[in-house]
Amino acid sequence: MIKFQHVSKTFRSKTQTIEALKDVNLTVNKGDIFGVIGFSGAGKSTLIRTVNLLESPSSGEVIVDGKNLAKLSKRKIREEQKKIGMIFQHFHLLNSKTVFENVALPLTLSKGNKRQIENRVIETLEFVGLSDKVHSYPDQLSGGQKQRVGIARALVTNPSVLLCDEATSALDPQTTVSILNLLKKINEQYKITILIITHEMEVIKEICNRVAVMENGRVIETGNVFDIITKPQKETTSNFVKSIVRDDVPVSVYKMLESNKYDGRIFNFKFLGDSSGKPIISQLAKRFNIEVNILFGNITELQQASFGNLIIELIGRQEEIERGIHYAIQEKVEVKEVEESGNRNRYYSERAMGNVVHG
Repeated sequence: MIKFQHVSKTFRSKTQTIEALKDVNLTVNKGDIFGVIGFSGAGKSTLIRTVNLLESPSSGEVIVDGKNLAKLSKRKIREEQKKIGMIFQHFHLLNSKTVFENVALPLTLSKGNKRQIENRVIETLEFVGLSDKVHSYPDQLSGGQKQRVGIARALVTNPSVLLCDEATSALDPQTTVSILNLLKKINEQYKITILIITHEMEVIKEICNRVAVMENGRVIETGNVFDIITKPQKETTSNFVKSIVRDDVPVSVYKMLESNKYDGRIFNFKFLGDSSGKPIISQLAKRFNIEVNILFGNITELQQASFGNLIIELIGRQEEIERGIHYAIQEKVEVKEVEESGNRNRYYSERAMGNVVHG
């Protein structure tokens, strides 16, 4: 549906040159809710604005539904832009116009049939839950209601693609949830492809099926949301993931290690998918001659699957502990040993279990 092919964008002024995008290659499939996340200055806003030519790439191509808008005539560009709705962070509503007039604006500019415009606007406002605000003005609305007006305005032209530029960052948490649920509804009911940029990993977790991580104008990591969150490959990605899923060892555990309070060995157990529902910890204590002490843990629901993390102490003979670890790995648990007050981590795998070096 949307393809970025070697897309770069450079802004030049008399005093400086800024490379906002650097050779970006990315594909958003039809029906995706695709998220792009990055810190301020990563280039994500510039990227999304190249889709509808609010920004023209300096080089490379942006293909939307098989068409490169930059190569079309001005008339054709306007026709294609009608198929691309956009939702902005700060709503961009006209305070002098009613809710109805704001939503109708794209159709009015196209000089459509008055009766058809009225029917379409009323239908769209009902869909977003604002049928009782038709004659209200933006100043009479809450932030969430204003964003729903913005969504209705983007939907009124029956787009095939919906661009969301930090659509929830100006909203409180409860309102954010309601807007994300509305976007899900749009995707499911209208089959609209959604491209959303954000700096909030919670938004990615709640709504997206695929995600790209940007840093300094480049895409540094991309994949389905479950894989990116459970197995981040880059430091920037890990930093975002830590905002929603804590999988590091708490400082309190390190302090206890330094005080030699623990008699056993400390492990980080990471449970993915099916393994999170198995009684693996209880089986460790039953099957092997070891004691299990849970020090820290959490479970997160992610893409209709569970992702769990436990910090545990295993006490017993070394050979029994190794047998217990081997069992956990066979049950698809990722195991990492915490040693030397966190200065060194040992990862275990089925391949390495036959030749483990004891600390």
